[in-house]
Amino acid sequence: MGGSEVKRLVVGVDGSEGSERAMEFAIRMARGFGAEIVAVHALRPVAYPDAFPWALGSSPDIWERCWQGAREELERTLEAEWCRPLRDAGVEYRCAVVEGGPEAIARFAEREDADIIVVGRRGRGGFSELVLGSVSHQLVHHAHRPVVVVPAGR
Repeated sequence: MGGSEVKRLVVGVDGSEGSERAMEFAIRMARGFGAEIVAVHALRPVAYPDAFPWALGSSPDIWERCWQGAREELERTLEAEWCRPLRDAGVEYRCAVVEGGPEAIARFAEREDADIIVVGRRGRGGFSELVLGSVSHQLVHHAHRPVVVVPAGR
């Protein structure tokens, strides 16, 4: 990020209050810089679909169709609902779904040549966050781009 020029923000969205706060922050920043926002949702694939063949039938084709249907529904939700604030604000934006967790968001930000990654902090806290980590925590430690973590609440 050279000087104070910001051209592209990647904002993580998932429909939570934390991601709404991150979106509000990203919109203010994008307006100030005249930047584009790329709203991204990381979709974690089921780790072991072969371990539960009874869940969706035994055919890999059935599993693939169900997975694709879920992804398409998520893409519609992302565009119609989660990106509505971007449309309402009149900022330039795009939407994307990537497969994976925080590392997928970091790789996506690299490919997009994002100047900043903006995410909300869900604030699970306590032992569960210590053991499981959080998307924002993992991004801060592993992304090669600046990460802004927007806290929950006003």
